[in-house]
Amino acid sequence: MSDNKKAFRTLTRRGLLKGGAAVAGGVVGLGGFPYINRLAVRAQETPLKFWQFYAPGGPVASQVAWFEKTVADWNDSHSQKIELEFIPNSEYITGPKLATAFASGEGPDIFIISPGDFLRYYNGGVLKDLTPFIDDTAKADFPGSVIANRMVDGKIFGIPMEVEPMAMYYSVKAFEEAGLNENDVPKTWEELLEVAKKLTTPERFGVMFETQPGYYQNFTWYPFLWQGGGDFQTPEGKSSFDSPATVQALKFWQDAINSGVAPRQIMGAGGHDTIANLASGYVAMQNVGIWGISQLQSNAKDFPYGVFPLPTPPNGKYVTVGGGWAFVANAKGRNSDAAGEFCAWALASMDQGSIDRVATWCTKGKSDMPPRNSALKAGGEAFSTGMIGTFAKEIHPGTRAEPRVPPEVYKIISDAIQQTQLGGADPQATATAASQQLDAFLSSYQGAPLL
Repeated sequence: MSDNKKAFRTLTRRGLLKGGAAVAGGVVGLGGFPYINRLAVRAQETPLKFWQFYAPGGPVASQVAWFEKTVADWNDSHSQKIELEFIPNSEYITGPKLATAFASGEGPDIFIISPGDFLRYYNGGVLKDLTPFIDDTAKADFPGSVIANRMVDGKIFGIPMEVEPMAMYYSVKAFEEAGLNENDVPKTWEELLEVAKKLTTPERFGVMFETQPGYYQNFTWYPFLWQGGGDFQTPEGKSSFDSPATVQALKFWQDAINSGVAPRQIMGAGGHDTIANLASGYVAMQNVGIWGISQLQSNAKDFPYGVFPLPTPPNGKYVTVGGGWAFVANAKGRNSDAAGEFCAWALASMDQGSIDRVATWCTKGKSDMPPRNSALKAGGEAFSTGMIGTFAKEIHPGTRAEPRVPPEVYKIISDAIQQTQLGGADPQATATAASQQLDAFLSSYQGAPLL
């Protein structure tokens, strides 16, 4: 059992014990229900904490405004108030702050997670079942491919706010300086490295892939594994990581570093940051998701850029990955019912306000594909024109949902990427060793299914 799981299970037991003690104290010490009612009132007087990396004080004004309005609208109409708590992106995604908070019994009441980290919290008993707060019509409004990796045994434990497919962005200025144009956009891995070489100068790298270990790096690497027909497990739950597809995907990222066309060091907040890397001129092409549109619109409005689908390997098939964050509630929080109700009210109600809220996030707050059919309709032309329209027509149709894996599986894959990309390890030997580690773990894994 991992340290995280031990900590979470300890948290769960402590939560149950604390809850039992409160009830016992109310019945024996102060006449039962009146005391419990006073506890409930006190819980409502204390705002529920909502951890995320957008607001207040986030770098994109439109996203700050969306989160602040969402919480303000809730607070105006509900007795249980909610308070936003901003956690810097680097601490939230790649740092241990969220997991550490839960391990110490100080986890937030509401937070956001990606599919890649879902099983850490579900298997730890942290996630509140949100199904009772969502009616059947609203459930059907989420396509199965979007909601499946937030469900276990038919129950919904996370409500997605977006779908974020990955693509390649390029600097129009860099292309022009190298004598290239949109007709030179690469369609294969080999072409990508050739074009990157032409774009590389003493001051600029030709292309960039994430180099910092973490869930995000794994997320961005998965499509290159899938394009060659690879995966990390079989339908029977055995490792399939030791495959030609794995080896060529590891080698492709390694070749980009070794040839000098891709940097080892990422600027700014990380590989998801288009401003510090692409717009700054540090790189000419960047592997990043649809959210880059809103980043550039907000912070580099005059920067000319283009996007194109991920190139493919020899005999490969185009596929990209669609991630995205979801609202979740802490099952052991101070008022988990109110937290669950908030998640559904905000993102999964058939009320027009909820539908418009999702559409607004995906078209104005950020720049994403919507996770709901009704929000796609409500967004209208926004999903058929401009850069979002390009994503909708050329990139999103090849989207496969981000895998959900337990921390142990994530770490094995992450180590394999790091060892080959930056450490110079042999891709075949690395794939074989990682596959053996995966088999050893999967043979005794007892949590919710990997997807």
